[in-house]
Amino acid sequence: MNLTISGHHLEVTPALRNYVTTKLDRITRHFDQVVDVKVLLTVENQKEKERRQRAECNIHVKGSDMFAESSHADLYAAVDELVDKLDRQVVRHKDRLQNHHHAAPKRVM
Repeated sequence: MNLTISGHHLEVTPALRNYVTTKLDRITRHFDQVVDVKVLLTVENQKEKERRQRAECNIHVKGSDMFAESSHADLYAAVDELVDKLDRQVVRHKDRLQNHHHAAPKRVM
């Protein structure tokens, strides 16, 4: 899995990078065919303090691409919300990939 973590108007510290990496391990635990993950952490210059910290993520898995974003007053909380959204998307994608059709029972005559 290729992981890219970048910051916009923000320096990505080793502690923040470690936090994002440990949170994204949950996604790879549910679905192991993740090819590429790109995370963008942003601090926006808004007047309201509520939704200033923003986290975005693009995930390329075998079969499709997924995108999620989250904003919060705390960057760590934004990352938590982001991983929750991505986890739901990945589990739903994995569920769609599985074959739920059963073979028809053979008739005995």
